[in-house]
Amino acid sequence: MLNRLDLRGAAIPARRALAGLMPRAHLDVDAALAIIGPLCEDVRLRGEDAVREITERLDGVRLESIAVAQSSLDKALSNCPDDLRAALDEAIARVRRVHLEQRRTDVTTEVVPGGSVTERWVAVGRVGLYVPAGLAPLLSSVVMNVVPAQIAGVESIAVASPPQKEHFGLPDPGVLAACALLGVSEVYAVGGAQAIATFAYGAGPCEPVEMVTGPGNIYTTAAKRLLRGLIGIDSEAGPTEVAILADDSADAGHVAADLISQAEHDPLAAAVLVTTSLELADEVARLLPDYVAATKHSQRITAALSGQQSGMVLVDDLDAGLLVVDAYAAEHLEIQTRDASAVASRVRNAGAIFVGPWSPVSLGDYCAGSNHVLPTGGCARHSSGLSVQSFLRGIHVVDYDRVALADAAGYIDTLAQAEDLPAHAAAVRERER
Repeated sequence: MLNRLDLRGAAIPARRALAGLMPRAHLDVDAALAIIGPLCEDVRLRGEDAVREITERLDGVRLESIAVAQSSLDKALSNCPDDLRAALDEAIARVRRVHLEQRRTDVTTEVVPGGSVTERWVAVGRVGLYVPAGLAPLLSSVVMNVVPAQIAGVESIAVASPPQKEHFGLPDPGVLAACALLGVSEVYAVGGAQAIATFAYGAGPCEPVEMVTGPGNIYTTAAKRLLRGLIGIDSEAGPTEVAILADDSADAGHVAADLISQAEHDPLAAAVLVTTSLELADEVARLLPDYVAATKHSQRITAALSGQQSGMVLVDDLDAGLLVVDAYAAEHLEIQTRDASAVASRVRNAGAIFVGPWSPVSLGDYCAGSNHVLPTGGCARHSSGLSVQSFLRGIHVVDYDRVALADAAGYIDTLAQAEDLPAHAAAVRERER
């Protein structure tokens, strides 16, 4: 089911070459741009009318308004099963506990007597949070988006999630219940690229936002790429992925179950095992068919595990394994080895790291307290997951008195002349009169 790449007995290639050898889904975002470009332009020009027409055409749902009424939010919460509400409450509490520690404080540095620079942290004014519901309604993504935005101090929060035929054109009830629990009253029944365009341009009751966050499919990703600049984005998230670095101490059943858990998301989901143990690889391969057959979404999982984006990589030792997982830069990375904490501390590139046999990715998806909106497609080499910091901007406040400016004037004059920008120096000299 899983293809194998055997890197044993040979020098590990340089990082870029190694990354090219690794299993990886190919997503043609440029092709998706050609499809969603006219759609986004239609939303820009015609607003809510365009959004409702696109929704009827693509989702098969006719909407009177894209806005979800407060009464629908209240009903979803009142009808929420007790066990689901308790689980949401616990997830919210744990995510809030972790993210409260991320809030930055302003810092003032006295550069010279009479001259200071303060870095102020100011929240984005208005954000649009996207919650996908294609193959699965990701109500946990409401928690992961909303909690850090609230802690950052974002004043205006809007959520969009696709309308569902079976729910009379409303988003999934669990999504609505999570919004109600978190006090989010501005919710729109809009999905895909048209949701991102609605946030960016404004449509009907939805005023434009300054930033959009949240996962989605390739069309959502393409819309974020197209509209980036007009809006800020968290990342261009692709299909989910998990890599597991394991040695012969790992439990094959744990490994197989964790590969399957991420493959369950999407036929394009990536599941990669990097191991020093041929015996473990063989046992995982033996277990997978029966484990997959026993799952609800076996067809989807089979497609993901059999695709070019998934596989097993055999390496000589953990040093080589670390080179491989750093080159891959997984969204989720599990370390199932002896002394897993020490091994995990050596990882440089991952969206989130799950240490040891009792920290599966599923824990992080729901209630570890960490955030599950994470960089995919190798972007963990340069980008972070969603956090409170995602919604904050650092603003430098410069405060110099006359003496402090005079002390810097000679340096400014020299640097301005070196750059052939004499008016810069003149603006300082003007103050010496």
